[in-house]
Amino acid sequence: MPMPNLKEKMANTLSLPKEIVLDFPILTATGRSEITIENYKNLLEFTDTKIRIRTKESTITIEGERLTLRQVTSENLLIAGRIACILFE
Repeated sequence: MPMPNLKEKMANTLSLPKEIVLDFPILTATGRSEITIENYKNLLEFTDTKIRIRTKESTITIEGERLTLRQVTSENLLIAGRIACILFE
């Protein structure tokens, strides 16, 4: 198991949420029709059947039908449509 870095130690010591301190992505799915992704870095690919997003830790691929970006901010993405799968690369 790798040694925790300084940010990880601070999060543990101060009982802070690791996903916030370490900038991990947070995915919130509402059924199969919406997904919010927080803490993303950039949008790599966007079609109506596939959306690829880069995060600090990995690339996330959302596949489905009639996918749309309903909201885009510097920190959050709201994806709507019929979500078939979520892949972590």
